[in-house]
Amino acid sequence: MSQTLRTPLLFAAVAALFILEGTTNAWIFSGSWNSSLTILNMALISAIMALGVNLQWGYAGLFNVGIMGFVALGGLATVVISMPATPGAWSAGGFRVIAGLLLGAATIVAAILVQKNMAKGRMRALATLAVLIGGFFLYRFVFDGGVAAIEAINPALTGYLGGLNPGGPEGYRAHGYMAVLAWPVGALLAAGAAWVVGKTALGLRSDYLAIATLGISEIIIAVLKNEDWLSRGVKNVIGLPRPVPYEVDLQNSASFTERAASWGLDTTTASTIAVKLNYGLLFTLVLVLLLIMSQAALNSPWGRMMRAIRDNEVAAEAMGKDVTKRHLQIFILGSAVCGMAGAMMTTLDGQLTPGTYNPLRFTFLIWVMVIVGGSGNNFGAILGGFLIWFLWIQVEPIGNWLMGVITSGMADGDLKTHLINSAAHMRLFTMGIVLLLVLRFSPRGLVPER
Repeated sequence: MSQTLRTPLLFAAVAALFILEGTTNAWIFSGSWNSSLTILNMALISAIMALGVNLQWGYAGLFNVGIMGFVALGGLATVVISMPATPGAWSAGGFRVIAGLLLGAATIVAAILVQKNMAKGRMRALATLAVLIGGFFLYRFVFDGGVAAIEAINPALTGYLGGLNPGGPEGYRAHGYMAVLAWPVGALLAAGAAWVVGKTALGLRSDYLAIATLGISEIIIAVLKNEDWLSRGVKNVIGLPRPVPYEVDLQNSASFTERAASWGLDTTTASTIAVKLNYGLLFTLVLVLLLIMSQAALNSPWGRMMRAIRDNEVAAEAMGKDVTKRHLQIFILGSAVCGMAGAMMTTLDGQLTPGTYNPLRFTFLIWVMVIVGGSGNNFGAILGGFLIWFLWIQVEPIGNWLMGVITSGMADGDLKTHLINSAAHMRLFTMGIVLLLVLRFSPRGLVPER
């Protein structure tokens, strides 16, 4: 079968899975459109993450296993942009925190200047050490006092700086558009972090690059978990504003109640479906725009150059291409896409929970999506995002059903209990099986690069 025919057939098959989830109440399908749309919205976000990783790996061969960190930065951007400022936080310690951070940056700059302007020798080493130690203690004195003042402000509910939403603590939910503004800001924040990471790590060999990106992503998560003044840490930020209507507002609308009755749905079910459809439309719009831009980049001279660098760096460098600079470009672009997806996910969840970011979900699973779908092919990455996320969610009920069948004739006891409890591990087992089958029978993915 030609790829031109296979690609739409595969997308149609995946679409059929979501339709069956919404219409069929049998075997693994729930027969609920609420469930189908919930899976679909997260699949759209996962497809965007896979598209960002495909830019890095499929276009340039960069092995980035720090996806989780860039996704988390997107979530942080949602808090910073869409939440209101905590009353009194800036006057209590906000400006002191900013001053402390500036002092820390100035210390690093001063140490670099000492290294550049002084002759090599013991005096330069002592001067550099004096600048770093003195700057560190000054930075901690200013910074720690500001942090303590901020975190002391109603720590049960706030205890952090807050964001830029103009609505204030009482009316910020009315400014739901701020959540959408946070998406490109999440991309910019992730791009800035990618620039720092790229400047440091892109000169390394691919395996060292992977280790470096994984370590840096863990550092980002550690900061979000422990710096309460910034993101409330593990206490989480809840109640983020929405860019779509609230269910309770729809349920209180007479016109919506009439439309729900005409559809044969109760108001509660209709309101939840309407909200999820609105989210789905927004996410689909973002995905389509990113796909169009990615395809245009892939088919441009720049895209051909990136693939040439990926296939043979030595030959490309001999032709006058700046390989490190181009790697930095694509690393920043792919990370920005992942940051935007992270901001979208936090908006959908309505909360920032730093403790839930883990490499299994936000790195390994995204890589499985890209490999199964087909690295180097944007449509393949998107297909992998939809398919793998659907399987990731549905494997759990499949595992419970399968273990129920296997243990149906067994007497109650430790073995039966153990087998039933092991159904929770079916997700990882199934992802491994899917990955092995695809690599065996379609090594370049379901929709391979042309």
